[in-house]
Amino acid sequence: MTNIGFASAMLEFDAATTRLLDSVYQGADVTRRRRGSFDALRPAPGDTIADVGCGNGLLTAELARAVGPTGRVLGIDPSEAMRSSAKNRCHEYDWVQIMEGEAGQLPVEDASLDKAVSVQVYEYLDDIAAAVAEAHRCLRTAGLLVVGDIHFDSLVWYSDDPARMDQIIKAWDEHFVGRDVPARLPPILRDAGFTVESIAPITICDNELRPDGLANMMITLMKRFAESNKLVPDQEAKEWADEQRSLAARGRFFFSLTHFVISGRKS
Repeated sequence: MTNIGFASAMLEFDAATTRLLDSVYQGADVTRRRRGSFDALRPAPGDTIADVGCGNGLLTAELARAVGPTGRVLGIDPSEAMRSSAKNRCHEYDWVQIMEGEAGQLPVEDASLDKAVSVQVYEYLDDIAAAVAEAHRCLRTAGLLVVGDIHFDSLVWYSDDPARMDQIIKAWDEHFVGRDVPARLPPILRDAGFTVESIAPITICDNELRPDGLANMMITLMKRFAESNKLVPDQEAKEWADEQRSLAARGRFFFSLTHFVISGRKS
């Protein structure tokens, strides 16, 4: 079993769901989001970079290849299961260190990083300002912080039963702290002593339900989350998921969601 911690619950996934998650995280949609942060970070040979909330280490490994053996990459995550996965993925890179830690309390010395990146982590934080201040502490002067998060107000998802769709989305909102991090983050960065350099949207828009797509993963996770936490009756959650797959089979599926990559440089 694999488990993933959310703001208000812990989900356990069987082997089939775990395989789906692995597929989607290496699929085109999530790869685009990860690449957006990679490109904004512009990793260079010799850089010291922290991947905050490294998860299973996909971005950590990509950064390791980019900085090379003269650089250093710190993968930081509070989950033992995720750290184990990241260690396995990055085992061939001697210059990668996987560490226990959280965004608000990084196991990193003052002014020791060239760059830091965090992908879909801040939406789970109670205190974003504290995490930004912690990144500022760890970065050298002119160091770069890149944060990627979804603005869930951008979600457009067709259903023949809009009331039920709203019910499922409202239930999903319980799994994070903030659904609008990209809108709130720029002034927090400025207040902490960063210059905001860029805000780049990455929109996933589908009219078909792809096996490795973000929408396919969200249907599975949202149904499971609503059921596990008794936020929606099991039958309602099942009928919602079944409807989405039926719409896709009939060529009537539509899903759109925007992820934003925000870059701030330490002044």
